[in-house]
Amino acid sequence: MTAAAETTDTHRYSLAQYFICLKGIVWREALRFIHQRERFVSALVRPLVWLFIFAAGFRQVLGLSIIPPYETYVLYEVYIAPGLIAMIQLFNGMQSSLTMVYDRETGGMRTLLVSPFPRWWLLTSKLLAGTLVSVLQAYAFLLIAWFWEIEAPPLGYLALLPALLLSGFMLGALGMLISSLIKQLENFAGVMNFVIFPMFFASSALYPLWRVKESSLLLYYVCEFNPFTHATELIRFALYEQVAWVSLAVVLGCTAVFLFGAIIAYDPARGFLARRNNPGG
Repeated sequence: MTAAAETTDTHRYSLAQYFICLKGIVWREALRFIHQRERFVSALVRPLVWLFIFAAGFRQVLGLSIIPPYETYVLYEVYIAPGLIAMIQLFNGMQSSLTMVYDRETGGMRTLLVSPFPRWWLLTSKLLAGTLVSVLQAYAFLLIAWFWEIEAPPLGYLALLPALLLSGFMLGALGMLISSLIKQLENFAGVMNFVIFPMFFASSALYPLWRVKESSLLLYYVCEFNPFTHATELIRFALYEQVAWVSLAVVLGCTAVFLFGAIIAYDPARGFLARRNNPGG
């Protein structure tokens, strides 16, 4: 028995086998997304409501000065478009974590985690699958916004892709970490609302931070330390073929921290699942 365990531990998988594992997880997430069409529609309804209704109402109230990456005055709906893209990814990351809670209750998560592949690879593959779904939703939103005359430089749509992947990874890793703390599916909605709305409203998604600083210095610092702010700015600058270096560093750092925390939390030997599976816990 010990020899068999040592043989399993010392086995090294090839890159092709890792790719097959990744392909299977991504394909599973794609099938789930295809069969849940309302998920795609709901992901677009929220930002479109902000874009078509709230932006029209606030256009005359919230004037915007020339701030990077914009080289001229822009309409309010143009300013909030990157924030709405980040909102799509935020909600998608939380919905992906919801599926993990559901899979854990139905036993699907256990089937995934008992795979002989390293747990970090399984969770990263799951995270990549959810991120790709959010990227698809983001570009669908940009297509609709284009008909609303919200346009970016042509190369900006291509430069946006790495920013979407990074921000999607960060927000998905955050959702994955939170999902490890949720014991029951019924508790998910309350926890998510406690996370989503403060992150979204206390950021630069709806208004520039210099306006926040004029009204409340404390709130300004809260927004500055909010990872969602930096995800939004990373998307905003990439859409105009620029790089927000500080935001890039923050997003990379937060992604590493959130993903590492999720890997530890989903470790049955030492994470939160270990305590949850304890009959006395």
